[in-house]
Amino acid sequence: MMRDNRVFIVGCGYVGERVAAEARHRGREVFALARTPRSAQHLLTFGIEPVRGDLDDRGTLQDMPTDDATIYYFAPPPDKGDRDPRIGAFLDAIRIGQLPRRIVLISTSGVYGNCEGAWVDESWPRNPQVDRARRRSDAELQLERWAQAHGVAYAILRVPGIYGPDRVPLERLEKGVPVLAESESPWSNRIHVDDLAAACVAAGEDSRPGGVFNVADGQPSTMTDYFKRVARAAGLPPPPEISLDEARATLSPGMLSYLAESKRLDITRMREELGVEPAFADLDAALAHILHGHCGGGHH
Repeated sequence: MMRDNRVFIVGCGYVGERVAAEARHRGREVFALARTPRSAQHLLTFGIEPVRGDLDDRGTLQDMPTDDATIYYFAPPPDKGDRDPRIGAFLDAIRIGQLPRRIVLISTSGVYGNCEGAWVDESWPRNPQVDRARRRSDAELQLERWAQAHGVAYAILRVPGIYGPDRVPLERLEKGVPVLAESESPWSNRIHVDDLAAACVAAGEDSRPGGVFNVADGQPSTMTDYFKRVARAAGLPPPPEISLDEARATLSPGMLSYLAESKRLDITRMREELGVEPAFADLDAALAHILHGHCGGGHH
């Protein structure tokens, strides 16, 4: 098998398994990093060749199948700090004679910070406001510097909230956790996991030397609107709405940090350069598909 047929996924979970399935469908040989014997076994059930290694232990990152490969880097940074040492360890472990064809990184639209509801394209400056976004911004910078130094092509996908099968907030809605009043709720964006996987594959097949892409469904709304529509699709009562002052007293710091940012993602570049048109742009139809698929007991 030709080496440039290789795909190597680092962080092969919810998104990575879908990218792996599409790569195998296209006749690619798929490898993925596995931290434990259990995750290695799990990968084998998907027809993915496990490569043992731990991003938190540089010494284990040996003999990775990077040569001429398309690498999808989906591993999250650590939970603390404002840096991402994991991607640094991974890039350092790639040998000069075994450079990849391309690296695709999933980042976050959080790197833009609070844009006060503006439509934001990829030229908008990075301005991360919280450590969660600073770690992702650091990962982007490390990849850009490394790729430019080694002449390796790359793509950075800036992604908002991901939803899909088993990834809708039903438990939260069943518990009646309140949401911010619609009138005070900031703009937010989302992407269905299958559309994200399609964008990842397109970015991996792209021939441009380097680029940044917003990946979203192009239909921003408020987070409150999203929760209300999930409730409606699931046949649950709408969540109670509270003021921003009440929210500061009751909601988690993590949720409050999301509510402190407002932006609408412009996806023109994803559409025009990657040729990706979201299949799940209609949220109500997508939620009906997800929830109906589960009610019927089948997986689509």
